[in-house]
Amino acid sequence: MNREKTHQASGQLHASLVATGIRLWGVLGALLILSGCLLASTNAAQGEANEGQWLVGFETGKTNVSITFKQMHRRGGYSNTTFNIAPERLQGLTREQAMSASGAVVRFQIVQDAGTFDCEGWFKQGRGAGNFTFRSNPSFAAELRRRGIETPSDEQQFRMALHDVSLALIDELKSQGYDQPTLEQLVRIGTHGVRLDYIRGLKALGYNLQTIDLLVRTRDHGISLDFIREIESLGYNRMPMPELIRLRDHGVNTDFIREIEAMGYGRLPLEELVRLRDHGVSADFLKELDALGYRRLPLAQAVSMRDHGVGPSYIRELKAEGYDNLSIEQMIRLRDHGVSADYIRKMKARGFQDLEQIIKLRNSGIN
Repeated sequence: MNREKTHQASGQLHASLVATGIRLWGVLGALLILSGCLLASTNAAQGEANEGQWLVGFETGKTNVSITFKQMHRRGGYSNTTFNIAPERLQGLTREQAMSASGAVVRFQIVQDAGTFDCEGWFKQGRGAGNFTFRSNPSFAAELRRRGIETPSDEQQFRMALHDVSLALIDELKSQGYDQPTLEQLVRIGTHGVRLDYIRGLKALGYNLQTIDLLVRTRDHGISLDFIREIESLGYNRMPMPELIRLRDHGVNTDFIREIEAMGYGRLPLEELVRLRDHGVSADFLKELDALGYRRLPLAQAVSMRDHGVGPSYIRELKAEGYDNLSIEQMIRLRDHGVSADYIRKMKARGFQDLEQIIKLRNSGIN
């Protein structure tokens, strides 16, 4: 009887894993039979609680593979964590198994300082899915205490393992003079995507941010190492990190800088570039003005035009009504008083040609 129940439970688990694989990957098809992951009973005796599902994809031409961990929460809902990892970090998984045309049952581990992810499941043609169980590393907590950091909770240790918050990362923070991180900050470092190579890369580029908050903020705002290198390649060297963050937040990238330079405006101060971006003055906007006869305008005028709604379409409409050589100031004044090309057309039909007179008519509420 016990053997029959075990067989039934195993069959149910296989069916559940098949459904998961088909739903999440699609490409595995109806023959996806995921192997049982009955490590839970063993780990329950050891007090482990962090379990979930994994998905792995090998992509042609990419060195790393993408892995997703999906964890169900006791209070409902679930969370997904996706990151790239070197294939050799999937200990016990061979490329032959992963790329199997007919499918293969697999077992592999991902070993982190904070603990190990034991994974079992199924792979077919570079796509895999299955279950994982996390085993915390008891010596990790001892190493944290040795560094003056308190003992993590089970959940904190799981999060640090999931996001590869390693002892080497913690030691690197100390060697660079960062403030002593709290456990909460270490977890935050991991969940916000700050990795050891990122911290070292910032240092190599001359950035030592000193505070954990600024380090996390830098990562959150998309300041990648490549972004810093690209900005420096244009001659903006060793910019203070808050300025780089401001550039990124306002959409100033190297393409935008190069396009403005190509319009003949030279290397502008970063503050001016931010102002242009904020006011919607792009290289395309300047090119259209050039084509309409307003060449190499002072950028302050271009900003003013954008702010007052004087764009290429408005200029073309005025030209179509015979007002071909208006100054920027005249067009802004017309726009500010609500004088559209359609209104001009109506007033011209009534015999009014002078723009100043048309503005007065508009101000008087004559339609």
